[in-house]
Amino acid sequence: MPNVSERGTLMPASPIRRLAPLANEAKARGIKVYHLNIGQPDVPTPPEGLEALKHIDRTVLEYSPSAGLLSLRKKLKEYYHRFNIDVDVEDIIVTSGGSEAVLFAMMACLDPGDEIIVPEPAYANYMAFAISAGAKIVTVPSSIDQGFALPPVEEFEKLITPRTKGILICNPNNPTGYLYTMKEMLQIRDLVKKYDLFLFSDEVYREFCYTGAPYISAFHLPGIEDHVVLADSVSKRYNECGIRIGALITKHKKLKENVMKFCQARLSPPLIGQIVAEASIDASPEYMLEVYNEYVERRKFLIDELNKIPGVYSPIPMGAFYTVARLPVDDADEFCKWCLTSFDLEGETIFMAPASGFYCTPGMGKDEVRISYVLRKEDLARCMTILRAALEAYPGRTLK
Repeated sequence: MPNVSERGTLMPASPIRRLAPLANEAKARGIKVYHLNIGQPDVPTPPEGLEALKHIDRTVLEYSPSAGLLSLRKKLKEYYHRFNIDVDVEDIIVTSGGSEAVLFAMMACLDPGDEIIVPEPAYANYMAFAISAGAKIVTVPSSIDQGFALPPVEEFEKLITPRTKGILICNPNNPTGYLYTMKEMLQIRDLVKKYDLFLFSDEVYREFCYTGAPYISAFHLPGIEDHVVLADSVSKRYNECGIRIGALITKHKKLKENVMKFCQARLSPPLIGQIVAEASIDASPEYMLEVYNEYVERRKFLIDELNKIPGVYSPIPMGAFYTVARLPVDDADEFCKWCLTSFDLEGETIFMAPASGFYCTPGMGKDEVRISYVLRKEDLARCMTILRAALEAYPGRTLK
């Protein structure tokens, strides 16, 4: 039997999806499973997007340009200008989701053996994308006890070597919900400038900031405009994860040329998705405010209820729609499996993402889970009842 690639063997399984077979088995047994594991919103897609989908008037569903439809890129330029992100149409390349934007950024910027510094916990697919590019993720750990604040800038500087090519941040953060301050962003800016690095900035949760302060984009940082590589997506803000439309935005001319080679090799981003995305950018302010307010209410409810459960602690996330919570268990991976295989409350159980999969440092996140508050409050209330009962019954409970 031929051997498979070492790259594929090293590729980490998704902590968000790897327990999905156990959830499917639970459903086959008649158990209702509440999905807290994945950032799949349950709120409706904007009517503008759905109407565009229903009324596609084409006789041929053709390839689009490799960089994406010009009309969509023009619309995206208008959208970014609302956030004082000064980019031109030629700076925007449409991708198959934000994931492809991050992957193409790494493939176009990093050579095998190059290093990229990432605060952890981090979105697990960053590690997978780095492996695909032959690069190495070097992590700076943050702590739940500090609310997952950015580690001191000195901790970043200690890790910089001749192989370091960039720093990657997710702001607002997935999985923690942390929102970087202007002070933290300027410290990162100074490092990027001092060591001539790329700043990869994943900003797909831009709409979901709960502090009231103005949103800070990497493109707002003066003096590093040509260093910034921004990854974006319409998936979360318009609740249309399935259309797979994102964008890579950069002013770095040579990088754009490199990225376009990868875009041409994969031919084009999804045509139907682009049509829906372009229409969705015209979603009404009332729609966007309603979605925002819904997440504000869900966040408050979930964090309050989590912290009422004995032994459970969650900091207050200031962005996105995730939180990382510490549980009174000896192994959160085993607890999450147990909830799907061996526990139910009146025929119902919960599916959470073990947080260990969002860390690179062995042993970190062992008693933590990521929870997505993408369900309505009534369902979140039921989930908290189930979680409390599961923790009381779990054999590996650490709280006596």
